[in-house]
Amino acid sequence: MDDGTHHSDHDHDGRRTQAGHAGHRKGGATWGTAAKATLHCLTGCAIGEILGMVIGTALMWGNVQTMALAIALAFVFGYSFTLFAVRRAGLDFRTALKVALAADTVSIAVMELVDNGIIALTPGAMDAHLSDALFWTALLGGFAVAFVITTPVNKWMIGRGKGHAVVHAYH
Repeated sequence: MDDGTHHSDHDHDGRRTQAGHAGHRKGGATWGTAAKATLHCLTGCAIGEILGMVIGTALMWGNVQTMALAIALAFVFGYSFTLFAVRRAGLDFRTALKVALAADTVSIAVMELVDNGIIALTPGAMDAHLSDALFWTALLGGFAVAFVITTPVNKWMIGRGKGHAVVHAYH
């Protein structure tokens, strides 16, 4: 794609149309586009991470095992949201998986590093129970900080045609 121009695309009926993704042009990613991509990623990560915490706690696992499960599920759910969307657009599973990995790996990794770092560094949060306000405050606070830190990362990547910008070729 040329800087400053819209790329051509096909609509769902196969007709040529202007894609209208001005927020996804190389070098021209908007903050709104980056925030949407980050929120999309955060949703999958949050579902996976909370589910992992609940499962690990219910099974009375230690902190390391529970956090490992939560991180693994954050990646699974984060990727699955994108995978579902691009499969629905008609991609075969293998191609859709490649798109999801390209679109979300850096975003999920940054988000998980920040979020879990905050939880690990918050005194008492690792030993808090699901019924404790400290657990939820640290977790939700970690998500909020991860969103703030990951949004500029996504803006930078989208502006270079990487990350979430890869998904928009299939919208």
